[in-house]
Amino acid sequence: MLNTTVATVATLAVNGDRLMQMMADVAAIGSLPNGGVRRLAFSPEDREARQLVQRWMEAAGMTVTIDAAANMIGRYEGRFPHAPALATGSHLDTVPNAGIYDGTYGVLAGVEMARTLHDQGIRPDHPIEVIVFADEERTMIGSKAMAGKAKLDPNFYEHPNYEPIEIGLKYIGGNWSQLTSAQRDTDGLAAFVELHVEQGPVLEAAGSPMGLVTGIVGQRRYLITIDGSASHAGTTPMTMRQDAMVAASQIVLAVNRIGNKTGDGYGEQVATVGSMKLSPNVANTIPGRVEMTLDIRDLCNQRLDAMIGELQDEVVAIASQTDTQIQIKPQLRNEPVPVNSHIYNAIAQVCNELELPAQALPSRASHDAQIIASITDMGMIFVPSQGGISHSETEYTSPEHCVQGANILLHTLLKLDQHYRCPEEVTAEEITTSKTESKV
Repeated sequence: MLNTTVATVATLAVNGDRLMQMMADVAAIGSLPNGGVRRLAFSPEDREARQLVQRWMEAAGMTVTIDAAANMIGRYEGRFPHAPALATGSHLDTVPNAGIYDGTYGVLAGVEMARTLHDQGIRPDHPIEVIVFADEERTMIGSKAMAGKAKLDPNFYEHPNYEPIEIGLKYIGGNWSQLTSAQRDTDGLAAFVELHVEQGPVLEAAGSPMGLVTGIVGQRRYLITIDGSASHAGTTPMTMRQDAMVAASQIVLAVNRIGNKTGDGYGEQVATVGSMKLSPNVANTIPGRVEMTLDIRDLCNQRLDAMIGELQDEVVAIASQTDTQIQIKPQLRNEPVPVNSHIYNAIAQVCNELELPAQALPSRASHDAQIIASITDMGMIFVPSQGGISHSETEYTSPEHCVQGANILLHTLLKLDQHYRCPEEVTAEEITTSKTESKV
């Protein structure tokens, strides 16, 4: 590194007050009376927040570009401009009634990290990029386009509450007609590390200020349909009913049992029936049909296969006992993504050096990192979410934890800067060889 010493780097720390002020300033954009935030992708609030962050990136000595997928990329140049970048970032768009931390924290911690390096005159060997991904909460079109995984049919993104995707992208600087140009060359990124609030209760319950993410879980979603017979609630004897709701209730209990299973590798899985629709949904009529969703998640595809296989066996028995017809149809399949082992170990080492206890855990929510892992080495850092609450105005992470997480990110990227090879003349073959392939 240029213009610095080992001692200087060892004591380097972000400006916590500046980070939290940026958090407050962005939170004011799209603020709601209840204390929450509404900053939907492609909205005026989304654009305003991005413009503000762009100004901060430029003040941190970064050059800013917006690709065709409307990803905003702040680049802090390294000693070797042609070397692959070390990247971080997240998103600024929110759900309709959000808190102020989800996504935004990861972006602003990245900006603050770059500002800290800039203020100290430190140039790592590799360029550092802070990426604001477009529309993480709905389509993830930003990260998917960057990874070459975006659907190229605009009708795929149609939604009654949103403008056409072409208009949305253009509004925040993208260009639908050039979408494929947003795809990054795998040799252009050395690694991607995303800092995020946990959005769950594990770290708080463990009393750990830092989370070492072991991977991002695979997710499978199904539509379960139960067909019985709708009939009079008063005149149909209990022994002669084909009650779809009774069958559905038994399925819910079976899902809960499978989700709580332990031993033989089980224990990290989750299983949820989150939506249910009854027909005819009348007080004095036995339900004749129930449609409900099933969501299962785990880091291991084999366990996911076993979970759905076990449920299917139980469904056969339930259908027989209740005299109903039951179908399970796949709706969504996202593969598990393990983190890169060297990045995981680097984060763990930094936590140890900064004397911050860390807890290993999977990410059970989807993140842009899950998509970017297909083109580069990936790791994630979590900080605690009070009460495990997210996507709510009551979402909260303490300033202390926010600053600690930003310092972990800073020192992790500096450590990775020394891990990935960066000779003065870097060839594509050398870059590929230097990238580690091992996974946690």
